[in-house]
Amino acid sequence: MQVVRIAAWLALIGLIAALGWRFYDDRSAPAPTPMPALSLTVLEGRDSFDPASVDGVWLLNVWGSWCAPCHAEHPVLMALRSEGLAIYGLNWRDTPEAANQFLDALGDPFVAVMQDDNNLSMQALGIGGAPETLVIANGEILARWPGPLTADALRQVIYPALDRAARD
Repeated sequence: MQVVRIAAWLALIGLIAALGWRFYDDRSAPAPTPMPALSLTVLEGRDSFDPASVDGVWLLNVWGSWCAPCHAEHPVLMALRSEGLAIYGLNWRDTPEAANQFLDALGDPFVAVMQDDNNLSMQALGIGGAPETLVIANGEILARWPGPLTADALRQVIYPALDRAARD
């Protein structure tokens, strides 16, 4: 009888270990996709950037001053920036005046900001709305979070992708 109990406990421990490895194993993460060429314009009054020239690991955040969820996630972006993460902004469906007013009033978490005036960059990235945040490293999109960044989004998608990028 004791042998059966020990065998059952060992089987349970093995099952827990296997499930734990499944959730930890990076093979369950989506495969990186190449960063497409983007058609961007300068947001007057802000530093600009060329996505193809950004080195290292960085976040691309799509936002608009008109977007209520973008307002909700803004404190999270400010906190990430204070952690030292490089965040670049892609302003969408906005006027330069409204975008600059938004950043002046709430704070600017971005290293630099560009605009997608013709919606071509949103299409190239496969983004249907704002906000959305992409984790990018070495010209590849490692992860994306459609919707406002929250503690759960950071824990489930953003930080694991940043950890993977740091290990590679």
